[in-house]
Amino acid sequence: MAPRLCSFALLLVLVGLAAGCGGGMSSSSDPQSNAMGAGVTSSDEAGPPAGAAGSPLDHTVDSLEGKPVDLDHFRGDVVLVVNTASECGFTPQFEGLEKLYRSKRSEGFVILGFPADDVAGQEPRDDAAIAKFCTANFGVSFPMFEKTNVLSDPLNPVFRDLNAALEPPGWNFNKYLLDRDGRPVEHFDVTTEPDDPALTSAIDQALAKPA
Repeated sequence: MAPRLCSFALLLVLVGLAAGCGGGMSSSSDPQSNAMGAGVTSSDEAGPPAGAAGSPLDHTVDSLEGKPVDLDHFRGDVVLVVNTASECGFTPQFEGLEKLYRSKRSEGFVILGFPADDVAGQEPRDDAAIAKFCTANFGVSFPMFEKTNVLSDPLNPVFRDLNAALEPPGWNFNKYLLDRDGRPVEHFDVTTEPDDPALTSAIDQALAKPA
């Protein structure tokens, strides 16, 4: 009987080892697998993953005139968020942005401008002077907001969400495209001019999709 007992015991040990190895290979216990899975989402999902950044339109911010603006007002439009600066070598892009806004606003397109000095120290003006500069030099009529931070604390909540969803601006006049639901779609850097086909095509595609 002793040989049979030994064989049975050995069989139990082998079964236990096999079960342990199977548990160790489970993808649910693999930290790298879980981390990669958490970072992959689809626009067809029921909602954003836990801990995902909210929409940049989930905030109320002050205009250049100091009036609070609920950005949810722009949900339903295709939105282009731009960090601006009046002393930047790319400041003439204001002219192209205004033309882009006027050409597409009737289709449900809006540009939201956020002056900032913390990218390269190129926005020395206060809010009143920024408003005067933009209107007098470029006829800017799209919404502009108070001077703020887009990289450093205290970080504007709009850019907190944009930076998390896409990436922080590397310079002034970065352009962030949001769809009609307020979701970040694409980030264009300063070298993308307002009339660049890559940008205008992306805007047109977003405008073609209903909210």
